[in-house]
Amino acid sequence: MKTNELSTCFCTNEVDACREFYSQYFAAKVIFDCGWYVNLRIGEQGPTIQFMQPQENMPTYAGAGITLNFKVDDVDTEHNRLTTAGLQVAMPLEDHPWGDRGFSVVDPIGNSLYIYSDREPAEEFKQYHKE
Repeated sequence: MKTNELSTCFCTNEVDACREFYSQYFAAKVIFDCGWYVNLRIGEQGPTIQFMQPQENMPTYAGAGITLNFKVDDVDTEHNRLTTAGLQVAMPLEDHPWGDRGFSVVDPIGNSLYIYSDREPAEEFKQYHKE
């Protein structure tokens, strides 16, 4: 299979709140919006994420168990920007021995957003890196 793009769509009654959250805090641009379905692009050429109100007996997303990983150039700058803007940190900013420095916040429907930058992994984790 040749995949040209992969994105995630969450079925939720909180489409408006998600549109606002990702637009305000993650520079998301609306690329399609018919009210009950919105497609957002993160950054200029970044990935897309969609939110859709349930249609005809569709189950809604329960808001647990999903982590969206955002790799950034400078995690400390992003941490400062998001906390200054008033977002509550769910996991503190810290270095991890597997090779990153990161923190997490939570979106309006309960997704964990892990924001991180790469770091040199500790010796015991170097063997697991394949690239």
